[in-house]
This record gives sequence, C-alpha cells and structure tokens, in this order.
Amino acid sequence: MSFRTHFCGTLSQADDGSQVTLAGWVDVRRDLGGLIFIELRDHTGRIQLVSDPHQTPDVHDVFETLRNEYVIQVKGKVRTRPEGTQNRELRSGAVEVVPSSVIVLNKATNLPLQLEDFEQADEAFRLKYRFLDLRREEMQNNIRIRHKITQAIREYLVQQGYLEIETPILTRSTPEGARDYLVPSRTQTGKFFALPQSPQLFKQLLMISGFEKYFQVARCFRDEDLRADRQPEFTQIDIEQSFATVDSVINMAEGLVKSAFEAVDKEITLPISRMSYTEAMNRFGSDKPDLRFGLELIDFSEIMENSGFEAFAKIAKQGGSVRGICVPKTANWSRKEFDDLRSLAMKPEFGAKGLAWISYKAEGEVSPIAKFFKADELAAIKQKAKAESEDTIFFVADKPDIVYQVLGRLRLYLANKLGLIDSKLDKLVWIVDWPLLEKDPETGAVHFANHPFTSVKPEDAHLLDIEPESAKALAYDIVYNGVELGGGSIRNHQEEIQRKAFHLLGMNDEEAEAKFGFLLQALSMGAPPHGGIALGLDRLVMMLAGATSLRQVIAFPKVQSASCLLTNAPSEVDNNQLRELGLKINKK
Repeated sequence: MSFRTHFCGTLSQADDGSQVTLAGWVDVRRDLGGLIFIELRDHTGRIQLVSDPHQTPDVHDVFETLRNEYVIQVKGKVRTRPEGTQNRELRSGAVEVVPSSVIVLNKATNLPLQLEDFEQADEAFRLKYRFLDLRREEMQNNIRIRHKITQAIREYLVQQGYLEIETPILTRSTPEGARDYLVPSRTQTGKFFALPQSPQLFKQLLMISGFEKYFQVARCFRDEDLRADRQPEFTQIDIEQSFATVDSVINMAEGLVKSAFEAVDKEITLPISRMSYTEAMNRFGSDKPDLRFGLELIDFSEIMENSGFEAFAKIAKQGGSVRGICVPKTANWSRKEFDDLRSLAMKPEFGAKGLAWISYKAEGEVSPIAKFFKADELAAIKQKAKAESEDTIFFVADKPDIVYQVLGRLRLYLANKLGLIDSKLDKLVWIVDWPLLEKDPETGAVHFANHPFTSVKPEDAHLLDIEPESAKALAYDIVYNGVELGGGSIRNHQEEIQRKAFHLLGMNDEEAEAKFGFLLQALSMGAPPHGGIALGLDRLVMMLAGATSLRQVIAFPKVQSASCLLTNAPSEVDNNQLRELGLKINKK
C-alpha cells in the first residue's frame, strides 16, 4: 500500500478531475457551519480539502474530529476552485481536493503551543520542542536552503576534479587553539580520543598521499564559549589542493562561493577584491570589515603628536595611536546620547579608556576638548576628516590594537544606529597578507595568527630569525558583509620548516615528535606544496538565508551552555559505564 500518489504542493489545474491520494499534517481547519475546509500540509506545500456533509457524510464526520497537526491520509478528486476563491499565495491554490475517504494516521494531542505561535515563543521553548518548530515554513525553508547550497558546492567541487574523502572523527588530541572534546577509550584505560577541531592534519596527509584534490563536508568540534555565531559542533566545507598557490586556492573558492549564491538566486561578480590585513585594520579597525558603508578610520596621530592636547600628544609620542571616525548628522545629538556612546565605548567588550569628540554646528565647533587645540590644529583636524556641518568626529587614543578594536566596534554600532547599512548589498572581500605570528600583550607568548602549519611569505622567511612578528603569512580569509565565511593558507610542506614553526611556539623537538611526529615523518617523504581553505557552511547558510543566528539554520543546535534542550544532553552516565572506562567523577 502506498500512502500517497501525489504531493500537496505540486497539484495544479493540470490535475483537474484526477483521483489522488495525499498524506500529511492538518495545517488549518475551518468549520463554516456546514462545509469544513482543511489545509493539508506536506513537505512540498499545502492543498485545500473541502467536505460537504450532504455529499460525503462519513468523511465529514471524521473532519469534525480533526485538529491541527493530526496526520491523515485522504483519497479524493481534484477540482478547480470556484472563481474568486483561488489562493494565489499557494502553488496549489488554484485547485482543491474533495475527499472520498479519510484515515487518521495519528492524532496530535497536548500540543504545547500551536505552530503559528512558535515564531513569537521564547527560543528555549522552541528548541525544547524543536521537532515542532522545524515544521514551520520558515524553518523548513532554512533547512532546504542549506541542502541546496550544500549540493551546489558539492557539484561544483566534483566538476573541478575534487574527491570527497572522509577523515576520522576519533583522533588524537592536538589542540589548535580551542579546547578539544575528549572521548575516553574503554579498551585502553587512561587514554583518550579527541573529536577533531578540523580535518587539518588529515587533509595535509591526503595531499602527501597523492590525491591532490580533496574536499569534505566535515563535522568539527570545539569546546569553547558560545556566541550567536558559534556552536560546539559545526560543519565546514573543507578543501585542500596540491601544487597550490594563493591565487589557485582563491580562484577555486570564488567559483564555489558563486555557486552557493546562485543556489539561492543571488548573483556576485568575480573576481572578488582583495585587501591586505594592514589596510583592513587601518581603514576599518577590523580584519572582517563590513564594506556596505563608509565611516572609515582616520589617523590623527601625526597631528596630535605636536598638538596642545597633552593627553593625546603623550600617547602619540609613545608610539600609540590616535584615530577617529567622522559620523554625519550627529552634531545635534543630546548630551545624553554622547555620554551613552562614551559609556558604550568604555565597556569591557569595547575596551576604551575614554571617548572624545568634536561636533561641527553652524555656530562652530562644540566639544569638551576643543579648548585644548590651537585654531590651526582644529583646522587640520577638520580638513583631515573632511568634516562638514552637522558632523561629529569621535576620537580614541591608546595602543593601536585597542584603538582598532574600539573604533571597529563603534563603527558597526553607529552604522546600525543611524541606518547606514543597505541590507540589499552583498559585499565580499579577501583579506590577505596576514601576520604569521601574534604576541599576547599580557603574557608576551607568541602564537600563530592562523595555525602553525601556515607558510610564511617567501620574501619574509629571513625575518623568522631576526623579527618574526613582522613576517607575513600566505594566508587568506573571505569576508561577506562583515562576517568571516572562512579562511585558509598555503602550508609548510618541508619538514625542517615545519619544525622551525614549532620552535617559534616554544616547542622543542621532543615535544614536536610526541604531538606531531606522524606529520613530520610524512613531510620528510616527498610532500608536495599544498594549501587549502575551510568555509563555514553554517555561517554561509545563515547569511544567504537572511537568518540572524546559526541556530536558525541548524536542525538540532546547541544553546549557550553547549547543551541540547531537546534531548537534555549532556547527561550523567551510570557508574557501570564509568567503571568500564576507568573514570571517576570528582564533582566541583
């Protein structure tokens, strides 16, 4: 027996007069005191069913018992809906089905909330009843968009000659910056597997194995604090190619991104522009700049160094930075608005020690700090900022990294507050020429800006012995409307260079062998030059679907505490399981 011959959303006037069998959920029930109308829903859409008690009393008796989300099967005849009653919002809105029989396959009792009310419900509630939330049209569309994008990417990569190869989920712990999720071994007491943060080492080994072009829709795991754009388990499009250059990887990735956009009927123009990391920080205060609006950073350090404003002059003379942004139509803000912005800038997540400003009104400059400057200095500041009447320049003075952080975040905040962002624009950019290394400002410890398998730019290789923090990497990130979609690099393919990278991290040969001996051995046996990229599928889908959180485009996501509200995971396990693993819980 087949449950259906047709799908609800596919019926049209071409089916007028046909006998059909349908199965799905009761979406809407309307009792007009005689006729009863049901909108039946399946994964393709909805179709109207109509029951007349005088024509099919048995069917009508069942229709009277139906409620929303009952699962039913109906058999009946398709007919064109009367003139003036057709529903143009439905693909099947020109026709309806008159059932000759109906079977209730399952009832839906004790619904915690009707589906139409889920959109307004608290997110925790929606996640607890995710199987109901996912029935909603918005969520169905998001998951379908995810499927379409994933398939478009797969097809593109296969056409480009890439092989889809799976890599292990149970592997060894080789921390790459975040905490590993550890899995205890039952057969080897006291030893642990780790869930992969990425397939990085395995995809490099595949290049050494001679496959040359690899990709994987890879599940990855990181035990880190969550934000709206982070999940403990996530999916990335992982790609690697042998004999790679920065240009060859970027060109491939641009075609991939174009195919993803086309899957949701969006167009982008190739090639995508490139911007150095240094330029991005200087202009936008961010390594993932949103290019849909201006408000670029302005460097006032040279002017301030010799100015009469001692607070700024001192910072500029000591190698700090004094920068600002010129914001239009803000000179007439209230005093409270200015104070609120300063308070925001001084919050820990922004990091400013203070915020100064000069406003340009019709009667002249209005500013708490204007009195400290000479007339020619004020003129130079205005000229540098290209400020006009009703504009305000906001200043931050501190160490360069703090100035970038504060102004980069203020730039985004003000653009949203003032409505400067055109949501219809799609702005993509490659950020290239990244620093190879970064120094922790508090501890002084050196770490790789990307990861320790990233190659230095050949022309900067000599700097690793004399000034390693000045060396640039063969690394690249792709940014879409201020969101990092992914990144990659050309890898170290020679053993001695990879060892040197580990040395820069303070790792001696013995430690390097213990953690990465298998990789070093493989690199010594004919490893080709290679490189690749990983794109966050969840994030890409979120952007293209117009969602505001990753949780809207993942079927069963986790919440901020890295827990699943649907299944109540993680959960405690019984003592027998712990004993088998040789574990004992010491509660905090």
